[in-house]
Amino acid sequence: MQFFSEIFDVAVHDLDDLNHVNNIRYVEWIQDISKKHWEQVTNEDMQKELIWVVRNHNISYLKSAVLGDTVEVTTHIEATKGPLSIRGVEIKNHKTGELMVKSITEWCLLDAKTLRPKRVPESVQELFK
Repeated sequence: MQFFSEIFDVAVHDLDDLNHVNNIRYVEWIQDISKKHWEQVTNEDMQKELIWVVRNHNISYLKSAVLGDTVEVTTHIEATKGPLSIRGVEIKNHKTGELMVKSITEWCLLDAKTLRPKRVPESVQELFK
């Protein structure tokens, strides 16, 4: 199983009214890391022919990140079935390793021309193993 990670410093614009990272920011990190992983592993032709849309997010907020924290966002593909790819994302405190957010997202693959669901090709599945 191939993992992809990035590290971010929590900035003022990431915070909500309680001075914690805003839930919307976590969703953005989840979507951004997923897109970057796709772009790193695939080629330009695949990226033009295939697009992903979110079908479902399931996010568990376990601990708040605050200004000055450094977070590590890690993703991997857990399973693929038909046009669906189940992607896990964990957000941890980079210094302590403490799990802050865990998500499971169902992404649906679409043909970029028709915008219709398309079975995830075996060739794509192999890129993420």
